[in-house]
Amino acid sequence: MSILSNIGKSSLLAMSIFWVINLTYDFNWDYIPFVFLSLIPIYFCCAIVILLTICPIFWFSVSEGFNRQQIFKTYFPIYAIIIFGLCSYGIYKTKTDIFAISFFVSAYISTLHSWMWFVKPKKVNQNEQTTLCK
Repeated sequence: MSILSNIGKSSLLAMSIFWVINLTYDFNWDYIPFVFLSLIPIYFCCAIVILLTICPIFWFSVSEGFNRQQIFKTYFPIYAIIIFGLCSYGIYKTKTDIFAISFFVSAYISTLHSWMWFVKPKKVNQNEQTTLCK
């Protein structure tokens, strides 16, 4: 998957999780314009996190003998533990502020999904698949 599509999907996922948590806690019709405006900072946050933490692992580790699945199996558990620790610490320090909790939860889930989207094999088009089989 390309980096831009991964950032876009992660941004939409993070925005959805963030606002589902916030709007289920305190629903107010005045928040609706902020839902759409929040996509801009969420997109930039996702882009920075993906480009600075996930992409370098794939860029520097890919070689002929070390493919994306092996990188995922090697580095993903370590990354997940570190991100879980940082997000848990952030939630602990904010003392149950709902916006902070929803930020850290959405950041944790969207970064983990970004890893899976990077490793997921590209789908082959049906027309290309029939020509490959001939």
